[in-house]
Amino acid sequence: MSEKHLVRKAFTDILLALAKEDSRLIALATDSRGSVTLGDYALELPEQFVECGIAEQNAVGIAAGLANAGLHPFVCSPACFLAARSAEQVKVDVGYSHTNVKLMGVSGGVSYGALGTTHHSTQDIAWMRTVPNLQVILPADANQMTVLTRALAESAEPAYVRMGRGAVPDVYGENPAFEIGKANRLRSGKGCAIIACGEMVYPALLAAEALGVAMYDMHTIKPLDVEAVLEAAGYGRVLTVEEHVTAGGLGSAVAEVLCQRRPVPMRIMGLPVDALYNGSGDEVKAHYGLTQAGIEAAARELMA
Repeated sequence: MSEKHLVRKAFTDILLALAKEDSRLIALATDSRGSVTLGDYALELPEQFVECGIAEQNAVGIAAGLANAGLHPFVCSPACFLAARSAEQVKVDVGYSHTNVKLMGVSGGVSYGALGTTHHSTQDIAWMRTVPNLQVILPADANQMTVLTRALAESAEPAYVRMGRGAVPDVYGENPAFEIGKANRLRSGKGCAIIACGEMVYPALLAAEALGVAMYDMHTIKPLDVEAVLEAAGYGRVLTVEEHVTAGGLGSAVAEVLCQRRPVPMRIMGLPVDALYNGSGDEVKAHYGLTQAGIEAAARELMA
């Protein structure tokens, strides 16, 4: 088992370091500095920190104003509230207006576990990938989050980034190769290609290694790496894995490409568009087969 690290802490550590060097970088919180691990940032750089309270709509609107004044704001909030409560502001103030705001959704997917449906963020990819001009990115681990944050700080493009809450195993070593919009092929193989995103990359990689099939980390859902999708289809079958409902997310994005460009047998693994089983995040994922064993079983069935 690889070492485990908090992706959210990797984000705030590098954001603090970058903000010390660039006073244009601003962090906004929605009574979420504890959840996001922004405590040190707020203490060390109070002039570059805005506490908006439990008001995600306001936070996104404020961030858009700051961006229009030449600053580089990062809105840091639980993904379930950032993606849903501020939908209008994300669509109009950020996406439609092509405003340089980074939307950092923490504790995405089923990270909040037994807090249930109100705190799950399992429809956010479907929504965010339909917003004009908005990049959608799900880092696989803390090391990838570090290089992603550097890329975001240098980019003028609006983006939504979703990360989990708990510590996750390392997929990558320090300073991994990373480019927004460019998938990473983690291994070649035969008979099938698994495409995963976010925290599903690690168990999907273990499954791919056990089965001898190909594996891709599709960290950027939008813009989607179409060439990587077509390359994956060359293995004959494609299995997608995501901590998101099976409608509108990674699987849907891949299927939209394949059905028009290179149809192959395909299966989408994710969560049902339904009331979910209640339990810890790991229990919920295990219940729906989002584990190494579950991914292996789905790939074998697809290849049978």
